[in-house]
Amino acid sequence: MATSTQNSDDIKKLWGMIKDIRFTMMTTIDDDGTLRSRPMVAQQSEFDGDLWFFTGADSHKVDEVNQHHEVNLSYADPDDQNYVSLSGTAQLVRDRRKIEELWSEPLATWFPKGKDDPNIALIRVHVTKAEYWDSPSSTMVHAYGYVKAKLTGEPPHPGENKKINM
Repeated sequence: MATSTQNSDDIKKLWGMIKDIRFTMMTTIDDDGTLRSRPMVAQQSEFDGDLWFFTGADSHKVDEVNQHHEVNLSYADPDDQNYVSLSGTAQLVRDRRKIEELWSEPLATWFPKGKDDPNIALIRVHVTKAEYWDSPSSTMVHAYGYVKAKLTGEPPHPGENKKINM
């Protein structure tokens, strides 16, 4: 029981850190084994361990996801000193009901034919591991850390860093 509560708390913490960060960098594995990243926008208002992204079914990233399901999502909010790295498995989803549920009008920029575009699809990323860095962002905290490091010769350890197995 403690594990599911802990996992629920971890999911809430992660969602709180990433929900207001508009863009994530999705990293996939290309045919030759190199890593490729591109900006993506998650399309949901809640997080249960899965993140959803609209895509064109004929895009190269879909080929990469179909070949190598492992992906990484990197989020950064330097103003608040929040950083999150999510690892998981991705799959192409062509579920019309899910597309309808997640659709918002600004997506028409990339899909001018709307949610009924025959090329529209979703990439679902099931998060399996996560790591976050949550540091205080105030100038005073950074100034204190600087002074402490100069006086003691030891780097400060502000904030929290945690690895999570989902």
